[in-house]
Amino acid sequence: MRILALLLVKTKYDMRNLWLALFTLLGTIINAQDLKARAKEIQEEGIELYRSEMASWYGTDVLKANYDKMENVVGYFSYIDGGVPKCIFFSKNNKVLATVAFPANYNPRDAKLDLVERDFTTRELDYFTIRQSANEKVKTDTIFKHYNNTSMNLIPIITKDKIKKVYAVTGPSVDNIVVFGNDYLISFNDKNEVKNVEKLHKGIIIQNMKDEKVEHTISGLHSHVLENWQTITPTDICTLMLYYKFTNWEEYFIVSKDFVSMWRNKTNNLVIMNEKDFKKLTEMIEKSEKNNSNKN
Repeated sequence: MRILALLLVKTKYDMRNLWLALFTLLGTIINAQDLKARAKEIQEEGIELYRSEMASWYGTDVLKANYDKMENVVGYFSYIDGGVPKCIFFSKNNKVLATVAFPANYNPRDAKLDLVERDFTTRELDYFTIRQSANEKVKTDTIFKHYNNTSMNLIPIITKDKIKKVYAVTGPSVDNIVVFGNDYLISFNDKNEVKNVEKLHKGIIIQNMKDEKVEHTISGLHSHVLENWQTITPTDICTLMLYYKFTNWEEYFIVSKDFVSMWRNKTNNLVIMNEKDFKKLTEMIEKSEKNNSNKN
């Protein structure tokens, strides 16, 4: 953490030198391919979580504006159907009351609303089942913590390999803050039964969207200490993408004893480095800055 903080100070929040040195260094790191594959997996899942949450955020707005029987809606979930984000609203009788499908820009005016009541599709039934099971788990298992001015959102995921999981993510219910942590991964077996629950962060991390002491903050960071989650998590990426337009954090860093994860919001690009390789990166930047200073 100290090394990264010093790096941010030395570069005066100008991250161009960092990314230039980063991609130069990656070509010389022997184990870069393994970390690159891991980064790709986390990045893709984080983006899927984001797309699902965006459908949920705006799907509710679309439904409220066009449906006058909201009292019949008892829950909802979102998922990606053939590349299209959809938000499904259901009744207490486990019937689909409405489906809201979104284009890539998530503009509510472009959303397609279907108010035909119907049964779940086979795929939707799996999403519904694991989502409901996760909801009961959150209510009854003491591993889950609940904090004032927050709410816990459930995001079901079924991978191409038919791995079923639900991420429980804590979001703020007040303005001007971003919440990381207090998030969990609930894994399921083929019968849609909970087989494991794990914390993704040790606790809750609350950060202000804007730093009053800094006129224009474009970077942020926090640390990870749990042994199983030393790198950035898919939920971290989801949160960063959801709140990017409010924070303007162009880069964000996750630091642990073994790794430094670097997320670039402008390009939705993730790089994960070993801590030792990151030290090499800082040395490259310091050397480059020193040479430039001597030339001037």
